[in-house]
Amino acid sequence: MERLTLSKKEFTLFKDYIYEHIGISLGEQKIYLVQARLAKRVKQLGLNDFTAYYHVLANDKTGEELEYLSSLISTNVTSFFRESKQWEFWKTHLPAMMEKKNQKLRIWSAACSTGEEPYSIAMFLEDNAPHIDVKILATDVSPRVLKEANGGIYSEKSAASLGATYLNKYFKKQRQSDVNVYGINESLKKNIVFRGFNLVTGNYGLFGEKKFDIIFCRNVMIYFDKPTQTALVEKFYKMLHKDGYLFIGSSEALTDIKTGFKSRSASIYQKV
Repeated sequence: MERLTLSKKEFTLFKDYIYEHIGISLGEQKIYLVQARLAKRVKQLGLNDFTAYYHVLANDKTGEELEYLSSLISTNVTSFFRESKQWEFWKTHLPAMMEKKNQKLRIWSAACSTGEEPYSIAMFLEDNAPHIDVKILATDVSPRVLKEANGGIYSEKSAASLGATYLNKYFKKQRQSDVNVYGINESLKKNIVFRGFNLVTGNYGLFGEKKFDIIFCRNVMIYFDKPTQTALVEKFYKMLHKDGYLFIGSSEALTDIKTGFKSRSASIYQKV
């Protein structure tokens, strides 16, 4: 099959569909990225062009193809203990937080990707507050990365940044397909629940009256336009307890969004 080319008209169709259903805002310069990421799926389905794939998406009533599209479009770059200054801030403020929260924490990793973030949270709390009551909700729009996250198996390359202390304490070295991998200890997984959730189009009513002490949503809002960012931050604000924290990516800020959050450090905000 010859190389597929995404026309500007086709790109507009996908750009609008992705914005409406996933919330990601794609600039015109992303046409080649979309072409590259969707071409393989078009060929897998035996279709002749991108227009045919768009019709598959538009007519799919199961939502499965939208989930697949989400996996293709989402950028799932992550690592253990990323944003080191945020962990330093949390370690400094953890004792006071524990006193206020009566030794109980409820945390949402709102774009958990392949699981490094929620597992980092679990390791951090096991090291610094091992006896507290912790529950971590980890969500992502992509079923593919959620499956990896729930499995908790990481390559030597992914785990290398942790160092021997963490690897020996929280992982079990295994052989898988003739290569070394590291599996998260089951004892660390027990307080984490992985679920699929779309931050833009998801039904927040499913949370009921549940509120969180900390929400991590890092390096996600950079893909959203300002109205979508504002709506999402407002939802996070409502879902946090008073004095709760929102951790975002170092390349993100809430400076142009009017909220009740107060900046406590770079990319760290508190509900007051």
